Amino acid sequence: MNPILHCFGTLFHQISMWFYYVLGRFYRVFPGFGARTTRVSHAEVTSRLMSDAWKSNMALRTYDREGQSHHMMTIQTDTHAFRVDLARLSECSEYFRALSQSGMKESDENIVHLNHVSSSVFHHLMEFYFDNIFPTLPEEELSQYIQVSSYLLADAFLTQCLSLLSRELTPEKCLSYLNLAREICCVELRNTVWAYLSKNLLELPQMIRYLNKEDKEELILMRTQGKPDLCSLRKENLTSWKDPSTEGARHVFTERSGTWHRVAEFPFRADKWCFTVVVLFNYLYIFGGYRTLVRRRWDFKMASFRYNPLTQEWAAVAPLIKHRRHFSAAVCEGHIYAVGGWYLDSLVSPDSNTALFAAVERYDPWQDNWRLVSPLPLTDFQFAVSLSHDVPLVTSLGPRLYVLGSIRRTGEKLLLQYDSRRDSWSELHPTLTRADADIPVLYFLGASDKLVVIGGNNLHNVVTSFCTRSEKWGQVHTMRKVPLAGQGVLTGETVVIPSMEHNSAVSVDVQSLSMEVLAPLPITIRYEAFFYLQFD
Repeated sequence: MNPILHCFGTLFHQISMWFYYVLGRFYRVFPGFGARTTRVSHAEVTSRLMSDAWKSNMALRTYDREGQSHHMMTIQTDTHAFRVDLARLSECSEYFRALSQSGMKESDENIVHLNHVSSSVFHHLMEFYFDNIFPTLPEEELSQYIQVSSYLLADAFLTQCLSLLSRELTPEKCLSYLNLAREICCVELRNTVWAYLSKNLLELPQMIRYLNKEDKEELILMRTQGKPDLCSLRKENLTSWKDPSTEGARHVFTERSGTWHRVAEFPFRADKWCFTVVVLFNYLYIFGGYRTLVRRRWDFKMASFRYNPLTQEWAAVAPLIKHRRHFSAAVCEGHIYAVGGWYLDSLVSPDSNTALFAAVERYDPWQDNWRLVSPLPLTDFQFAVSLSHDVPLVTSLGPRLYVLGSIRRTGEKLLLQYDSRRDSWSELHPTLTRADADIPVLYFLGASDKLVVIGGNNLHNVVTSFCTRSEKWGQVHTMRKVPLAGQGVLTGETVVIPSMEHNSAVSVDVQSLSMEVLAPLPITIRYEAFFYLQFD
């Protein structure tokens, strides 16, 4: 190489290093000078032109607050030493704060040996705490930065690393990061991975299956710790595209601050559909089918979908074994049970010849499959069929399902009990006769510490209850007549159920029998389902 060019190159390199050193010192002395964009711009230039300059220049490895520190300490990392303001370092790291107050030899001699800590990682740590520059970290090195910041108890830097990790986590990386969290006893890292697993619980069945029962329960609990939002969707639509409300009804709505908002569009496009709604592990499931054109003729396609409110994504899941319409579904012991309904071949109204399905199906969310269990014991009676609700009504309490329906022949209200652990059915007595309560139409069945029943007649709505421990019916109460049609939900002592009269939901307190009308939906009430989901 030409000696003159070599000399000029060396001189230019030295001048450049001096310039960036002075600029770096200037920003440390005047950290508030200029806008944030100026500081970032400086960081970008430094990264491009001098990414390794600190390795050969002690001045660039010296970090003192405003150039006036009276207690500088030498930190010896694996390959390089740093001179750092201990007071500032103590503010950023619990490790160094404890060291500065311990009176240990290292503190007295103003040198700390961290030979197991990467110099590059420590350099970026100092840039973050003294210059507010968080580096662009290669994903393959992220675990090293997490390990060092956790060891040094540098919480702010660790938080930044974990925030980056939460955006880059994939199923393939979860186990390795969980192992790292266990090795370094980093609760924050474990919680970050746990939050990802909880958010994508049923999307990762192959991974979740390796966790023990307690870990699974913790992940499920994490999905349900937020404040639930009341939601609604039209579970059955019988109008065509000519009806302007059809397009608007193809959405899940949620009520916030007295106003309904669209949060998700249906994962299929059809003008006519019929679904039953159930919520499990804070996932929304819809089971049923919709009308589709097949070879120039209309046909009903069986379909089932799962919606994750935390990721706002739909996924197709296994369809039912039986082609059901207007059936009931309930969650029991971590499974979904589909009960009753009649054959879904068209959306015609039922007549006296329409019979309910006796077959009962159970859905396993981890395996994504259905299997038949013991059928309804429909021997010497048949439940009446109605279009105002799903039939028969079903709810769960503990490990048992409870099925309520009107006996077609006598009009009595019969309760059936299903033990999910024994896969067996039994009748609960006494039945509720017409003399006990005039409830020709049943609207709702739910469970808290007892079963709550809402029905109606030509004059009143009727509210009663059934105690499963004593197997006795409670007092029958009447309230103002309100036509109810659709799928309601019970939380605490309050039932939220669709009201045709108010074009919205009504909230009924089953203790005081008071009723409150909620904000009207942005679409016309036809046959809706109300339920709760947590989006945060």
